[in-house]
Amino acid sequence: MSLRMGWSAALIRPVARAAMARADDPAPLRRAMRLMSKYLLRGPRNVPAQTITTPTGRALWLGARYADGPVILYFHGGGFVAGSPQTHRKLAARLSVLTGLPVVLPPYRLAPEHRLPAAQHDALAAADWLIGQGVAADRIILGGDSAGGGLALSVLSALCKRDTPPRAAFAFCPFTDVTFAGASVRENARTDHFFPGDRVGDLATRILGDTPPDDPRLSPLFARFPNCPPVLLQASTTEILRDDSARMAEALTAQGAEVTLQLWENAPHVWHLADGWWPEARAALRKAATFLSELD
Repeated sequence: MSLRMGWSAALIRPVARAAMARADDPAPLRRAMRLMSKYLLRGPRNVPAQTITTPTGRALWLGARYADGPVILYFHGGGFVAGSPQTHRKLAARLSVLTGLPVVLPPYRLAPEHRLPAAQHDALAAADWLIGQGVAADRIILGGDSAGGGLALSVLSALCKRDTPPRAAFAFCPFTDVTFAGASVRENARTDHFFPGDRVGDLATRILGDTPPDDPRLSPLFARFPNCPPVLLQASTTEILRDDSARMAEALTAQGAEVTLQLWENAPHVWHLADGWWPEARAALRKAATFLSELD
């Protein structure tokens, strides 16, 4: 771990965990993510960006608007209660630069105003919209972080079951099991930089509607992935969602998928957002770009 990430993460940890330990209203988290994305996060300049209208709202299209090659459909994180295309614009712009591919960031409805599976419905609608724009399913690369990583995998399952699998999928620290049954939820309850393990039940209460948490749409860990394309998963060894990636990799492999699981030591949840500040963030994004460049 670099000194830069080690020192800054150590400073962030007590403040973030204290805030999350008493968080009950999503409004402060939403505001914090907006401010962080505007004033603290870094991203490349001069990446073409357009705001486009989709069935789920105003999305961002970064990079070439009419590309003949693959297109990344990226779902933002935020625990299903916060985040937007704008909060993840700089991360997506870096992905576009590193991969040379356009990135589309769609919005989706957030809980508790719109409980799950509203987000999953919107995510699949975004993929269907992109296909309707003339981007064949086998040109789409699904991606996302945290809750958005879970959405990417949910859409992956849906497209695979339709026999129209995408080109590939990648997820940074994905949220794949809303039952929170992974051992890391308990084992990393004290080491996670942001989330106290004893608050996961409160999050589940806020995001779940009447759908059971083990429904495969909500928890892609339990989904089917017939004829699945290659999948990349990245996670931190010290986050509570570590096993959401580890078990997801095992489940996909058992179904015949080619899976690459990359674990990073002592990194904060979705450290990728700190691109330009922490060398580990750029390194992880480069590994994702390499994964995509090596697809058949």
